[in-house]
Amino acid sequence: MPSFDVVSEVDMQEVRNAVDQAAREVSQRFDFKNTNSSVELGETEIQLASVSEDRLAALRQVVEEKLVKRKVSMKVLDYGTIEQASGNTVRQVATLQSGIAADKAKDLNKAIKAMGIKGIQSSTQGDQLRVTGKKRDALQEVITQLKAGDFGIPLQFNNFRD
Repeated sequence: MPSFDVVSEVDMQEVRNAVDQAAREVSQRFDFKNTNSSVELGETEIQLASVSEDRLAALRQVVEEKLVKRKVSMKVLDYGTIEQASGNTVRQVATLQSGIAADKAKDLNKAIKAMGIKGIQSSTQGDQLRVTGKKRDALQEVITQLKAGDFGIPLQFNNFRD
């Protein structure tokens, strides 16, 4: 029976490259001189720090530009609140979302059922969704409609089997 998996993954190598490029640009740009602005990549988050909220917003824009150039979706970023840090600085953490959460999986399942395509079934398996069907064309229709929808997370389709 043909099937495929719906996943939400982040290419960490591309994120690492984008953060490195952003840090390099921040160290060289005139408007970031003497602002102690920094961009650091953690395990699952990007930490941004600067002297004021407007510099932090500019720093966030630089990081987003680099991510877009490397074809990383902005939907993977979940920005936290802006916090006051020591030495009159502010910081913000952008968490990288990976995997499909249970509530998003329910929304995807409902959307697939609402399509009304005959012979299509979907089930949640951990942090991914398995979609099975009798016909390959029906599965391709599901992929097309899921790509058109906005679920708040980036979706990739892999493991397509006949």
